[in-house]
Amino acid sequence: MKLKNYFSLCLVICALILGSDVFGQAATSVNPSNSGDRRFKVDTVFSVLPIREDDILFQISVWRRIDLREKYNHPLYGSGDTKNDGIFNNIYKSIVEDNALEVFADESFTQPLSIAEFQNNFWIAANGDSIFVKQLYYLDFKEDFIFDKHHSQIKFDVKYLELVMPSPTNANAGQKTIGYIRYKDFYNHFKDHPEAKWLNFQNDSKSLTYDQAFDLRLFRSVVRKYTNSDDALIADLVDPDHPNPDLVAFLNALEFEYKLLDMENSLWEW
Repeated sequence: MKLKNYFSLCLVICALILGSDVFGQAATSVNPSNSGDRRFKVDTVFSVLPIREDDILFQISVWRRIDLREKYNHPLYGSGDTKNDGIFNNIYKSIVEDNALEVFADESFTQPLSIAEFQNNFWIAANGDSIFVKQLYYLDFKEDFIFDKHHSQIKFDVKYLELVMPSPTNANAGQKTIGYIRYKDFYNHFKDHPEAKWLNFQNDSKSLTYDQAFDLRLFRSVVRKYTNSDDALIADLVDPDHPNPDLVAFLNALEFEYKLLDMENSLWEW
């Protein structure tokens, strides 16, 4: 027993002298950050996905727009003429009535909006006219398209939602940002509020909470921007002298979408 204890003590002393990472050894030439903080760092502010930074082999940021007027997105838009059971009104109630979500004026989340400021942004157009919730049909969001090398999976890591007032609703004065909310706050709030639903008009028993609908990506969106050196929207990268710049922008967005799909589909081809 004494010999065994002596041998164990010698191993501990050797490990301390050599600076060995006894509980997690790895060749630094293969994984240089093995002993640094990066391998433990996780986005706990915006993300609902526990992905360590050191596990992200590839990442590109993508900005998307959900047009709630499209037939595929009607379950988020809501029912009837008022759309009071739609996602916009449910977000509004969670901010104003429940005080459950923080809302900001900028995508960096440095300028919080008061309830009064948010209400003014939400209901009042540029000319001072009041609007209806059904006139709000653009829901934008930013996500990171990520390859998680630890799990060998492509993941969509949504960061925030942007509530947008379309230009026609805003008295044709250009679109207006109503406010930004962290996706993590949105996700955690609505997973506990099943009364706010992605509405299945074909089968009421299969309506889903918003967190489930976003996890399953039950929406159609269009890419408006992706990481680029000019930090520009896809529409702004089109030659303004082109006879149909809107069509070109749409086709370029579609081309980028197919590139992401092709990357995912060909990931394991040899």
